[in-house]
Amino acid sequence: MGLEEPISARTEKGIGLPPEHPTLPSLLRKAGYGTTLIGKWHLGALPLFSPHKSGYEHFFGYRSGSLDYYRHTTGIDVPDLWEEDRQVSQEGYSTDLFGDRAVRVIGDYARAGQSFFLSLHFNAPHWPWEAPGDQAESERLRGRSLNHWDGGSQETYRRMIAALDSQVGRVLQALEDNGIARDTIVIFTSDNGGERFSDTWPFSGKKTELLEGGLRIPAIISWPARIPAARVSEQVTANMDWLPTLLAAAGTAPDPAYPADGMNLLPHLTEGAGVVERKLFWRYKALWQRAARIGDWKYLRILDNTFLFNVVEDPLERANQKERRKDIYERLVAEWNAWNATMLPETPTSATGNFTGAEMADHLGMKPVTLEPDPGLR
Repeated sequence: MGLEEPISARTEKGIGLPPEHPTLPSLLRKAGYGTTLIGKWHLGALPLFSPHKSGYEHFFGYRSGSLDYYRHTTGIDVPDLWEEDRQVSQEGYSTDLFGDRAVRVIGDYARAGQSFFLSLHFNAPHWPWEAPGDQAESERLRGRSLNHWDGGSQETYRRMIAALDSQVGRVLQALEDNGIARDTIVIFTSDNGGERFSDTWPFSGKKTELLEGGLRIPAIISWPARIPAARVSEQVTANMDWLPTLLAAAGTAPDPAYPADGMNLLPHLTEGAGVVERKLFWRYKALWQRAARIGDWKYLRILDNTFLFNVVEDPLERANQKERRKDIYERLVAEWNAWNATMLPETPTSATGNFTGAEMADHLGMKPVTLEPDPGLR
C-alpha cells in the first residue's frame, strides 16, 4: 500500500489492505477478543476492503482519509459515515460521536464480561479546521475541498485538541466506571507528526516530512496492573511494534507465515529490560524523501540534498555531519539501500496530494531527482 500515497479510495484500482493478511484485530479475535473499530479506516473501499474483512466485528466511522466534523462528508460532499457496512446519518461533532460510541462499546463489553480490542481512531485534529461550534465553517466548505488552505488558526487547532482530550478523558473514566481500568492496556498515539498549526518543538518539520517533526509522535501506554506509572522510556519505537507487543500481552503470537515487522516491547515495559538499538527506514514520495535511523544517527535525503544528523544531541536537525562523520554517513546510506532493495519498487506517480514527485518539486521551485539508488557521498 505504500506505493500509493495516500491510499486511493477508488475501488477500480484495487488498492487496500488484503483481507487474507493477518491483522492485529484478526489475530486477537482468534484469541477470543471482541474487536471494534471506531473512527478512521482508510485502508480501502467497499466492496473489496472493509474493517469487517480484516478482523473487526463492528465498525462505526468513516472510510476515507478525511471527514467534515459536522456534515460527515469527504471530498466534495460525499457522505462517509458508516454503521457496519451501511451508510448512516447522525447529527453532532464527529469527535463527540466517536467518544460517545467508545464509552458505549466499553460498557457493552464490560457487562458481557468480554475481553476486547477497541481501535478508536479520532479524526481530530486532522483538517478540515473545524472546532466545536464551527458549524458555519462546515457549511462554508459545502462544495469545496476539505483541505482548505485559507482556513484554521492556532486557536481553532487548540479547541479541536481540547475536544479530543475531553473524549479521551471520558474513555478512561468509562474504564474506571466499569471496573476494568487496572487490567486494560490503553495506548495513546498518532499516525504522523504535527499538522499545520502544531508546535513540534524541539523538532523541525511536520506531517508529510521525514524531518523529526514529521516522524516523532506522542506514545503513552497505561497498564496499571503491569506497567509502573510516570516513567519515561528512551526506547526507540514505531507503531508497528504494537502488534507483537499486544499479541504477547494477550498470550498469543503473530501468524508464522506473516512475521511481525515490529518489536515486542513487553519485556522493556513490564520487566525493565534495557534499551535495544533499532534500525528504522523510510521512503516517501513527496520530494522523494528517504531516511534511516540507526541508534542515535539519522540519514536524511530530500530531493538531491543529503544529511547526517545525531538526532539525540541535535533533535532540531541543524548540524549536518555527513562530511565530519563520513564513515557513519556511508554506513547509513548503505543500510538504507540494502533495505530498499528488499522493498517493492516505487512507481513514479501518486505522490502526496495531487502532485507527482516531479510536479511537487516544480511547484516548490526545486530540482527533481530520478528514482535510483542513493550514490552515497555527493
